[in-house]
Amino acid sequence: MTPLGALGTLVAALFAPLVMLLALLSVVEEAAQRLLNSKAHGTRARAEAQEAEAAKTAIAAQALDQLFDGDWTAAAGQFLLRWYSHSSHPKRLLVLAPDRIVLAAPPKRVSVRQEDRMQIVAEIPATDAVIEDPLTGLHPSDRLRIRFADGSWLTVVTDEPRSDIHMHLMRQLDLG
Repeated sequence: MTPLGALGTLVAALFAPLVMLLALLSVVEEAAQRLLNSKAHGTRARAEAQEAEAAKTAIAAQALDQLFDGDWTAAAGQFLLRWYSHSSHPKRLLVLAPDRIVLAAPPKRVSVRQEDRMQIVAEIPATDAVIEDPLTGLHPSDRLRIRFADGSWLTVVTDEPRSDIHMHLMRQLDLG
């Protein structure tokens, strides 16, 4: 054995018990932390589960789990048929303008990276429809509703629970 190897072995032998002691203390600390946090974590997990269940119930109560009101002859049903005839791509872009709701979609035949090229496929005047968030103030949701003048409606699912449109509707509610 070389002198440097012998020195390394001696240093390792001296520090090995210290390293094992520190590892043992780390395990004991994690166990104590888990024991102390389990009660708070359990309460938080139960509260989150109750909130999720309440949100699910509210979505079902407002019929936001349905695509539209089910009447194909009403404005929402006819709009839905026209809207999806423009493009088979599932992603759509919804834009609120002061006097209308604008919907855009990728071209009819979508190939690689064409979803970036959105085209306006529909414009709904503000006199014909409004966008609303039936769950504003109750539960965060990724659902919005387009309500047409004849009372029919269409559910829109956003990419995020509190989208910019949700926030705009909440501001309008606060101001109005």
